[in-house]
Amino acid sequence: MLNENQSVQETMESFWRTTCGTWGNCNESTVQAFLSQCEQHSIDPQFCMNWIQQHRDKIPNWSAISDTTREWVNEHTSTGSPVSMFDQNSD
Repeated sequence: MLNENQSVQETMESFWRTTCGTWGNCNESTVQAFLSQCEQHSIDPQFCMNWIQQHRDKIPNWSAISDTTREWVNEHTSTGSPVSMFDQNSD
């Protein structure tokens, strides 16, 4: 459970520090551990993945890690992507 004095962002960043340490140490395994920690503490993995993507320029081998995060989110969330409230095919 989240500490009531700690924001979701701070909690997520704390998980990042314990699983990855630094952006330079980020790899497929540490990202999966990070996303698992977020999910276990009821932090939306999609939110966490978006946060990681904001720092992609600091992460070595970003394309492989990006694929890993996308696959993990697809496997561990109901839709793998935000649900649209509108049918995009309707005219």
